Parts: sequence; structure tokens; C-alpha cells
Amino acid sequence: MTEPTRLSKRLAEQLGCSRREAELYIEGGWVQVDGQIIEAPYFKVETQRIELLPGALATEMPPVTLLVHKAVGQPAAADPTSAQRMLSEAVHWSEDPTRMTPLQRHLSRQTELLPLEPEMSGMQVFSQQREVIRKLSDARSKLEQEFVVEVDGEPEANGLALLDKGIGHRGRILPRAKASWQNETRLRIVIKQPQPGDVQQLCEAIGLRVVACKRIRIGRLSMAKLPVGHWRFLGEHERF
Repeated sequence: MTEPTRLSKRLAEQLGCSRREAELYIEGGWVQVDGQIIEAPYFKVETQRIELLPGALATEMPPVTLLVHKAVGQPAAADPTSAQRMLSEAVHWSEDPTRMTPLQRHLSRQTELLPLEPEMSGMQVFSQQREVIRKLSDARSKLEQEFVVEVDGEPEANGLALLDKGIGHRGRILPRAKASWQNETRLRIVIKQPQPGDVQQLCEAIGLRVVACKRIRIGRLSMAKLPVGHWRFLGEHERF
């Protein structure tokens, strides 16, 4: 009987390359075991057929940022492990304009940025890129966030103008917000650096109750046509 061996070791022996090069081939999705792509260098093999796909490159995988359309009821990711589990349950959007092939490595070690409250839906950001994490975590950032909010109730007269000037509610001054009606029950609200509960309290402050809330934009990036429960890569030239 053949003793089980790490795939990276077996591939290095088969190709006559270093163990590190073998790991890079595997992590890059270039290695098949009995016709199935395996991305884990530690995967144990015995007598299976191991193949290196044409065009294979032994290069480091660059970090990526993912945009996700979150569903209502989904809690924030508490750590990279729960972030990976959440991303694994989502679906890669078939119309992703980047045309990148998703790999397991893209879903690991992701940091959730600007998390949404469980009762909200809309655009979420997960990133491995230091510059993106730094920009979206900076308390001094003035990035706008745009929400579409379904409401009911009778709004206070000139309520939207009050939101733009700044309004107090429940003993605190709420952030200034640009608000406009899209129809009789739907508001568009734009806020810089909102804190959890801000959208709900802004609406309450002028006599409205939030029925549903969706974030559709962060900075210059909108969620656009990304379906709920799906994710896509942040494009090379896209910026928040």
C-alpha cells in the first residue's frame, strides 16, 4: 500500500520543482487530482493521477476585495472564520465583469468592513487588501453611504430639511443626512460615516418608522445589478 502523502510534496517530486512552487500551483487552482481541482497543498494523495493544467503559473495570489449583496437577517461576521463561512454560502455572480475565477483562497482571511445591521440588506464589503481595509476603517473618512428606506407614518413638516441641518433625537445629535422621497413610502438617505441605528433614529426623529432598509452605495461604488445572496470581485480600476 502507498502511504498517504501531501499533495504539495508529491507534485514537487513529479515536476522536479521546489515545495513552495508546488504550493503556489495548487493554491492557484492549477492542479487536478483524478480530474478534480484541489486547492489545498496539504491534501493527502496515494495513487491518484496528478496533473498540472496548461498555462500554470507558480505565482503568489494577490489579495482581493469582494462586494456582496447581503440578505435581511444575516448577522455581521465576527471574525475571518465566520466571514469565510458567510462568503462560502453566497454565490459568485455569473456576470462578474472582472472575469476572475474564484478560488477558496479568495474567501479566506477576509475582513468585513462597514458591517450592516442584521435587519438591513444591501452592499457589504470584505477585503484582504490593506489599502481598502485602511480606507474603510478610518474614523476620519468622509465616505458617503446611500440607503433606500421603506417607511410608514406621517412625517413632520419640513422633516427632510431638518435632517439636512442636523437634528437631535433620544439625547444625541444625529449626523446630517441628505434625504429625498422616491415615492410615497420610500426614502433615499445619504449619510457620511453612519453608526449602527442612525438610519432608524433619523427616520424616527421626523415621525417615520423604518419598514426595510437597503444600502446601495459606498463612496463612488454602487451595488448596481448584483443579485441578493451573490458576490463579485472589486475591479482593478474601481475605487471607493
